[in-house]
Amino acid sequence: MSAHQPDDLSRIYDARFKANRAYRTQIWEVLIGDFFQQFIQSTDRVLDLGCGYGEFIGQVRCRAKWGMDLNPDSAQFLEPGTTLLQQDCSARWPLEDGALDVVFTSNFFEHLPDKQALGRTLDEIHRCLAPGGRLIAMGPNIKFLPGSYWDFWDHYVPLTEKSLEEALSTRGFEMVRVEDRFMPYSMVGQPRYPLSFLRIYLRLPLAWKFFGHQFLVVAQKPSSPTL
Repeated sequence: MSAHQPDDLSRIYDARFKANRAYRTQIWEVLIGDFFQQFIQSTDRVLDLGCGYGEFIGQVRCRAKWGMDLNPDSAQFLEPGTTLLQQDCSARWPLEDGALDVVFTSNFFEHLPDKQALGRTLDEIHRCLAPGGRLIAMGPNIKFLPGSYWDFWDHYVPLTEKSLEEALSTRGFEMVRVEDRFMPYSMVGQPRYPLSFLRIYLRLPLAWKFFGHQFLVVAQKPSSPTL
């Protein structure tokens, strides 16, 4: 679900990301290879929720790939072999129970119109993940962005790592890793730093405490039902 129509999404994200699309792809190559791939096996079935232009799902190593996004431009950017689900994420997903091993999402939950839509989306994630499957979620932490969070026209749901953790825990998820500070807030309007800077940053969690304004939450669906 989005508060914006598909054509509006196309216009917003084209204006926001067109100038640095190639650089974003390079950034994601480093983020995946140096950090996120550790949570994803080559045999996993992965869905990228809010996949955008496919920078993550196009480069991660896994067995099967899905992307979900309402932006009509996503279709032309996804790599062959990736199935696009162009639908409201808070409606039932066209996947069987336990069809996925990993759901990844970056800077997406804040774009949903309200927490009710987010709750329904989390329910679908839980349903579609196999036992032992994981949700990997990154997003702006409102604790550290009380004003600049609202600089983006399409931000609606302010979250912290604690609020997302609570929402997931009440749906039966177990926390694997929770970081209140992970990546800087945004690449929009920022200098294009050398990729070597990012590689060093990822290896220095102490630096996250100074520059990180996004949370990272990795949660797991239990391997067996809780008694």
